[in-house]
Amino acid sequence: MHFHDCFVNGCDASVLIDGPNTEKTAGPNLLLRGYDVIADAKTQLEAACPGVVSCADILALAARDSVVLTNGLSWPVPTGRRDGRVSLASDASNLPGFTDSVDVQKQKFAAFGLNTLDLVTLVGGHTIGTTACQFFRYRLYNFTTTGNGADPSINPAFVSQLQALCPQNGDGSRRIALDTGSQNRFDSSFFANLRSGRGILESDQKLWTDATTRTFVQRLAGFTFGPQFGRSMVKMSNIGVKTGTNGEIRRVCSAIN
Repeated sequence: MHFHDCFVNGCDASVLIDGPNTEKTAGPNLLLRGYDVIADAKTQLEAACPGVVSCADILALAARDSVVLTNGLSWPVPTGRRDGRVSLASDASNLPGFTDSVDVQKQKFAAFGLNTLDLVTLVGGHTIGTTACQFFRYRLYNFTTTGNGADPSINPAFVSQLQALCPQNGDGSRRIALDTGSQNRFDSSFFANLRSGRGILESDQKLWTDATTRTFVQRLAGFTFGPQFGRSMVKMSNIGVKTGTNGEIRRVCSAIN
């Protein structure tokens, strides 16, 4: 959620705002979850120190804490962001997409000062959490006219597993782990899965099949992922930060004051 926020108008909690045609109604954000967690944190903070902690800072801190709670490493989070007053679905078009090529992914990250190492590292956030069948089922059926019809970059033994979880005409909203076998633990197994053709999203698996990102996948599959994730998250959390009169501290995260 922090990532989806920062890539649209900067890290200003604009993804949390309710209403027609807001960012949360945009395609890439439709299945984001956790709004209730942020709202609960805001309620408790407003009771203790009203008007002090922004929703944007809560998102940045909650992103770090979710990593710690799933056995990942902590990192110091800079604070002092203010909340934005604009949230438009049309602004969400520059969010990375699940069919994006590596070149397109690099361009989208570079636009915010994030390099290829940051890109691969931040995608590694998929070590925890799930996605829906509708975002990758097309890779399992009629992707090619030869073989079993599946995306050839998927491990053949894994194809049948995924087909059982996501039947061709089944429920597209069914949730599947992004890091098979380790969805609730922050670790480097996501990258090990990419190496063995077990990436769920097409854009994720391309990080292994593309020569320009494969070396980073190899490196992060070791012990460097945890510390690097903290460094890349801090870089990302500084995108387009609003301070002073450029923004506000919302009383309720889902509405502009």
